Amino acid sequence: MKVLQQAPAFVLGFDVAKDTITVFDSRSEQVEVIDNTRAALHRYLKGLAGDGLAVCEPTGGYEAVLLEELLAAGVCCHRADALKTLAFQRSFGTLAKTDAIDARALAHYGQERWSSLVLFSPVPAQQAMLCALVARRQDLVDLKVAETNRLKAPGMKMIKASCKAILRGIARELAKIDDEIDKLIAACQTLRRRIEICQSLPGVGPRTAIALAALMPELGSLSRRRAAALAGVAPHPKDTGKIRGYRKMRGGRPEVRTVLFMAALAASRAKGHLRQVYQRLIDNGKKPIVAIAALMRKIIVILNAKIRDEIAQLS
Repeated sequence: MKVLQQAPAFVLGFDVAKDTITVFDSRSEQVEVIDNTRAALHRYLKGLAGDGLAVCEPTGGYEAVLLEELLAAGVCCHRADALKTLAFQRSFGTLAKTDAIDARALAHYGQERWSSLVLFSPVPAQQAMLCALVARRQDLVDLKVAETNRLKAPGMKMIKASCKAILRGIARELAKIDDEIDKLIAACQTLRRRIEICQSLPGVGPRTAIALAALMPELGSLSRRRAAALAGVAPHPKDTGKIRGYRKMRGGRPEVRTVLFMAALAASRAKGHLRQVYQRLIDNGKKPIVAIAALMRKIIVILNAKIRDEIAQLS
């Protein structure tokens, strides 16, 4: 993960909306509003030196053009966690919220935290497509569960007929998406190999392996603790004074945690050393849910090590 090695000469805070972008420039301390179009961004960024830093937040894809233009202009950029920037802003006692205030806060956040901010780098097209397909597939699966539950509930025949029609449409769309995913994996050797490595672990099936390849492309480049934290399966202490609180998994990527839960559940019943780990924890008096959580963490740590070793061999 790349970070700046020296303080930036200036910081730009971008508050992105659908149609406009509010910019705060640390050099002039001025706020400007520009159109969220490629042409307007190109004009604004033209002539900027490459020793600055731009900070924005994810806004459902509306920041994509901005990030592309920043990279083209040679300006380093960081896509900040909205919860972190909100906490930073609140730490100054600021409760008001406007586009100008948010842009200024993003710039100040970059000025203060520049040494620890991971710089944005574009995701390979195939990786981005896989991530989008996996996310859409999960949306359809969630919709399928909802419609199936409605179908089972007592109600009029017309409602049940509507649910059946929706379910048939969802099944067709799921088949199309699965076909696109299979084609994408077949065309990309890197993705195919990562998925094969994930499937080599008992409990990790094809869909779980594909989801992990899409949702955690960083696997193989992290330490074991960072991998667990990013996956949302790291236990965080909650101690104060003489009190030792219950350690809970929190943070990270919740969608990865969901995938790992199903994998751990399957691994606890499949043949292999993970089942033995699970049984040993149960024999030692651990609750089943705690043992499953331990398996979730062990799965992501093992996969991270396997992919790291594969990368080392190729290099």
